[in-house]
Amino acid sequence: MANDASTVFDLVILGGGSGGYAAALRGAQLGLDVALIEKDKVGGTCLHRGCIPTKALLHAGEIADQARESEQFGVKATFEGIDVPAVHKYKDEVISGLYKGLQGLVASRKVTYIEGEGRLSSPTSVDVNGRRVQGRHILLATGSVPKSLPGLEIDGNRIISSDHALVLDRVPKSAIVLGGGVIGVEFASAWKSFGSDITIIEGMKHLVPVEDENSSKLLERAFRKRGIKFNLGTFFQKAEYTADGVKVTLADGKEFEAEILLVAVGRGPVSQGLGYEEAGVAMDRGYVLVDEYMRTNVPTISAVGDLVPTLQLAHVGFAEGILVAERLAGLKTVPIDYDGVPRVTYCHPEVASVGITEAKAKEVYGADKVVALKYNLAGNGKSKILKTAGEIKLVQVKDGAVVGVHMVGDRMGEQVGEAQLVYNWEALPAEVAQLIHAHPTQNEALGEAHLALAGKPLHSHD
Repeated sequence: MANDASTVFDLVILGGGSGGYAAALRGAQLGLDVALIEKDKVGGTCLHRGCIPTKALLHAGEIADQARESEQFGVKATFEGIDVPAVHKYKDEVISGLYKGLQGLVASRKVTYIEGEGRLSSPTSVDVNGRRVQGRHILLATGSVPKSLPGLEIDGNRIISSDHALVLDRVPKSAIVLGGGVIGVEFASAWKSFGSDITIIEGMKHLVPVEDENSSKLLERAFRKRGIKFNLGTFFQKAEYTADGVKVTLADGKEFEAEILLVAVGRGPVSQGLGYEEAGVAMDRGYVLVDEYMRTNVPTISAVGDLVPTLQLAHVGFAEGILVAERLAGLKTVPIDYDGVPRVTYCHPEVASVGITEAKAKEVYGADKVVALKYNLAGNGKSKILKTAGEIKLVQVKDGAVVGVHMVGDRMGEQVGEAQLVYNWEALPAEVAQLIHAHPTQNEALGEAHLALAGKPLHSHD
């Protein structure tokens, strides 16, 4: 292995996804000499196989729904179907534009970009392309890949992962989606908009089970109205090919058949065979263990993103990468409050939240110390105009701050920014109530919910 001893970087980053490239950009901005190693394309899962392409598909589905439903707004339009190659062209153009911009950013910050499959070779070096890259500090950011279940083989044909679903050359006539979390319900929503017959299989009691139960129930009601079928509370047992599709059998013997099966049971860390254990890095079930400052048990190694057991969200990766870069540059850093991270599921309707659920609040503060208020979007003018239904639910510590905001409805992902400030600045309902929200906007619903919680409701009943 050739050792380029003439160059010792301040920071060598293994993985160019959200966490890795954020650390590279911020580190270089702060004067660190940074090397970024990526085997595929900078931008990682989020840009190329995750957040961006799935949201493009969901937007195409939204346009299809608007065309079908245009007459209820007095507009005569004709829906002729989905041109799958054209949808992919639109999606790929979005990705390409962002990718070029990101490449330009990396170059402009003078980050040394190395394309190749890297492997940790010591606590201060990574081997890539027959070269040993030395660093005073190493950041592991190798991300995640779609998971499956024991005995269930993802073959890319009739049993597919989200990676395959993003490049599928057709709209499936029918699909079973195994997993009712974020990935599962987003694909179910998009495919339903494209015209597929959809059934979701979720072993837990509700769809999006990590969300507040009220949000889950609202989403389930909306999905029923859209004709998206789902089976909850029974776990998967097996899948097998039929003459022209796939049959899924559950633990209770129920059977479901469809053209394809999308396995959407989460993502697992990419850490095997990369030299982490050999370098002494503490791990658990494939995840790299870190403290609140993203430090591993090896002083010269940190880790961020989907590789560590925190929220698997691109914006969490950004924040973790920036935290590491600032810590290494000598800046004062503050640990991330993961409850304070906004979470959005971009199905139709959207589910958005920040803070803790009502159940968690009761567990933490005691049932008698928690107040919950629901504001129905039926009282919101802009939501009426958009013909969307849903609720904003606030969870408050009695006589104290709002500790949870849970929203269901179209475009609620765009409202979570203010909700994030409410939670992270520990706002009292009365403090938010005195702010004037623009009318008519959906954002106004968040203000009205706080007016009601402060005891002075306007467009809602006492």
